[in-house]
Amino acid sequence: MSEAAREVWPTVRSIPVSAVTDAKLPGHLRPARVEAVAGSGGTGRDTAGGAVAGRDQAGTGRDTTEGARTRRDPAGGAGSGRDAAGMGRETAGGRRATGVGTAGAKPRGTHARQNPAAELGFSGDPGQHGDDGDGMLHAQRIWDASLATSRLDDLGVNTERQRVETAEITTSVGLLVDGRPEDVQRCVQSLIDHTRARVLVLDLGNVDGAGNVLDDLARRWPERMAAWHVAERPHWRGGTATWGESRAKLLRLDESEVHVLMETTTVLRGDALTPLIAAVAEGAVAAGWWGAEPLDDGRSWREAGPGPVRALRGDLMAVRRSAAIGALPEHAHHGANADLELSLALHGTLVVPRDRPPVERHDRDDLPGDYLERESRRNYDGVLRLLHASA
Repeated sequence: MSEAAREVWPTVRSIPVSAVTDAKLPGHLRPARVEAVAGSGGTGRDTAGGAVAGRDQAGTGRDTTEGARTRRDPAGGAGSGRDAAGMGRETAGGRRATGVGTAGAKPRGTHARQNPAAELGFSGDPGQHGDDGDGMLHAQRIWDASLATSRLDDLGVNTERQRVETAEITTSVGLLVDGRPEDVQRCVQSLIDHTRARVLVLDLGNVDGAGNVLDDLARRWPERMAAWHVAERPHWRGGTATWGESRAKLLRLDESEVHVLMETTTVLRGDALTPLIAAVAEGAVAAGWWGAEPLDDGRSWREAGPGPVRALRGDLMAVRRSAAIGALPEHAHHGANADLELSLALHGTLVVPRDRPPVERHDRDDLPGDYLERESRRNYDGVLRLLHASA
């Protein structure tokens, strides 16, 4: 589809949005709660791995290894996150995850948006809780139960049960496209292959022809995707479209109960969304594939999880849409550290599933380091304010 043939809005702000969905009460989610929420159907295994990775949260700088712990200097840097190569896992037996069901999906509305977020569902059993007893007998029972659950997980039974139990929860994945058409192709295709979620995409300026790739995908999967094109180029590529305004627009174009923030540098290698949606269905306000906790200096962060965490990375984060609308930092020019600010502004429990979701991602090397450092520091001022307010 040519630039002339597609509908291109002049700016992100000019895309019309109806406000009728924001006042709706969640249809299938339990109320968000503040106490600890288990991440996903547990296996009894701690998959954190022992090595603790910190992160440059005032920037996106390079890792510096310190024995078993990897940290980043929060004062700045030019990278964009961790090297997650090798972290993705296929489902048991090498089978590809089947994705989520569509039971209970409601008809699309007739709002001003273009085919927004069809109400599709995910599933999950987010918690397994033992009793408060102790002693050798209790420990043995817990161990036996963990082994049994692990075997069920290996067979895919637990994940399949999760899909069934929350099949009516409506979910959409929001993507910002700012170039790198190969990444767009891989990211969207992984969502098509491993989920049945609605994919909402905002193309900023058709950089490097990425919008054309997006149109090809939308023609192949018209019932799965909705795409908006704007002439405005992204702020981090010399334009005026900011991360905060663009993400906020996707939230308001969505009609789902759960909105998934995802970067096009992220690729699913299996059904990574079901455990996240399961945790939100149980009562978490958000769930993500990677958690973080601040260190004592307030400037450095370490990897956290599984279980309740202080913050989540925005590479792949499922959040109650109604909660995200009021918490998302719309002032952010770029997403560096904006995921931390969003996490700290959410009211409720944030969790990481017990088993690492099958996800792969890569760092970006196509953006100016001085830009990333400046915007990282700028966004981290908001993070520090929220940290101090909660101290």
